[in-house]
Amino acid sequence: MSEWSRVTIAELASPDPHALATGPFGSAISAKNFVEHGVPVIRGSNLSLDVGVRLNDNGLAFLTEAKAATFRRSVVRRGDLVFTCWGTIGQIGLVDDRAAFPEYVVSNKQMKLTPDPAKVDSTYLYYLLSSPGLVRVVTGQSIGAAVPGFNLGQLKEITVNVPTLETQRGIAGVLNGIDDLIENNRRRVAVLEEMARAIYREWFVKFRYPGHEDVPFVDSALGPIPEGWSTGIIDDIVTVSKASVDPATLDPETPAIGLEHIPRQQISLDDWGKAGSQGSRKAVFEKGDVLFGKIRPYFHKVSVAPVDGICSTDAIVIRPHAAHWGQAVFTASSAEFVTHATQTSNGTKMPRADWKVLGKWSLAVPPTRLAESFSDIARHHLALAETLMFENRRLATMRDLLLPKLVTGQIDVSALDLNALVSTGSTTEGGVGS
Repeated sequence: MSEWSRVTIAELASPDPHALATGPFGSAISAKNFVEHGVPVIRGSNLSLDVGVRLNDNGLAFLTEAKAATFRRSVVRRGDLVFTCWGTIGQIGLVDDRAAFPEYVVSNKQMKLTPDPAKVDSTYLYYLLSSPGLVRVVTGQSIGAAVPGFNLGQLKEITVNVPTLETQRGIAGVLNGIDDLIENNRRRVAVLEEMARAIYREWFVKFRYPGHEDVPFVDSALGPIPEGWSTGIIDDIVTVSKASVDPATLDPETPAIGLEHIPRQQISLDDWGKAGSQGSRKAVFEKGDVLFGKIRPYFHKVSVAPVDGICSTDAIVIRPHAAHWGQAVFTASSAEFVTHATQTSNGTKMPRADWKVLGKWSLAVPPTRLAESFSDIARHHLALAETLMFENRRLATMRDLLLPKLVTGQIDVSALDLNALVSTGSTTEGGVGS
């Protein structure tokens, strides 16, 4: 540790007068200023407590370039870090090469840090401040009760130990290498899912399935459909499970999926918790069931369960009939079905979807043999995606084990072989263990 120095965050900041700054004061940035395209605004929903999520570009709001220019001190660019100062304290973002835009503006509930590249590597600093010990320091200093806060003055005074730039880059390289593998797997998952969804659209929307050329169309309540198909509703090809259980009666290690575990706009799922000693009753699901978020903020969250387990009762557990599994999965996760759930939800404070309504969603039902053929294709694509997601779960666990030991010097980064580490999955060989 002789090459490590103890410094404050303020000492690691760039000499630029706007290197440490908060977002615009009050309501200077609000919904009335937002436009369809322009300079994106980073809000709390674009940050995460998860280490691998440096910046979530989904659901961005935008300002005109002229409006954004009035907030010069609140602009962030490549290499800058972003912190939540009101709300979910501990969230950290990094604008790096993965970011969709070269420039953003932070909202009034965020603050920014431009590191001095002569003193600290920004990716290393992101991992350092994301480590459990530093997150506990931040959350332990939060002020306020109803809406926790952490201000710029507190951020400046955080004291950290940092090694030489060479060692920083080595540590960042190892952790970043693992996250790059995770990100690459996510992209492959997205491709696999889109391939299956494209086949679904061809077969079940455009009716261009194998052999369709020789099948005439007939009139139906849904319009022309291929001869041999029938009209129906989604309830004809699924069953909604009502089973529930008291988690206290289960093995504490039983997988438990909350809506927060279900990714946005992705069917495959790799994250879940454990039943533990949760008190309220939970819904029961089986591997292959479709979990559909039924409260408005989560209507877009639809995933296939990768294991047996329990989930929040705020998820509808949809059990597709075996032959029609593929059609059911891609119908329930389609943008049209999710939009319908949003538009037909009821309630004021927290609108909820009603399966009595959703179950009547009209669809064309193919002959059983054709439905089974697509289900085989869908299962194959999603099984490959599931394998990649499980690999990501392993990689994330490895990264989370290495992170606090690397940024505190407990592990000498020069002794690590990332390729060997990833291939063996071991964090106990070569002096890596505690």
